[in-house]
Amino acid sequence: MDSLTFLEKELMGTGKKQIDFRPGDTVKVYTKYKEGDKNRIQQFEGVVTGISGGGINTNFTVRKVSYGVGVERIFPLYSPAIEKIEVTQKTKVKRAKLYYLRGLSTKSSRLKRAKETKDIVPGTEPAPAPQDESKPQA
Repeated sequence: MDSLTFLEKELMGTGKKQIDFRPGDTVKVYTKYKEGDKNRIQQFEGVVTGISGGGINTNFTVRKVSYGVGVERIFPLYSPAIEKIEVTQKTKVKRAKLYYLRGLSTKSSRLKRAKETKDIVPGTEPAPAPQDESKPQA
């Protein structure tokens, strides 16, 4: 292993931050700010429009619409200023970069949620829906 790869692995830590989100997912990014002698945490919630780079240089872009104005922010994944990344909604998209969201209105830029998979045990069928007996059958 060359020295650059070794240094990257050491700086990234032992998997401290793993990418558990994809483009299209809605995330909350909590960042630490120092104002004078006080520290505070600010959150930025939006849709991940892309993930770029690799290794220690991995960046991700988050887009939100604030008061009718689109705001995009690029975060370095392994920055010490990022406290945590919380995924609020998973969606399914067919692109790696969602730049087409820039030209859409707020309502039309909503993405479809990913279907949640349920574990069904083989051999068991879901119960049929009960029928209303008050209405006569035709």
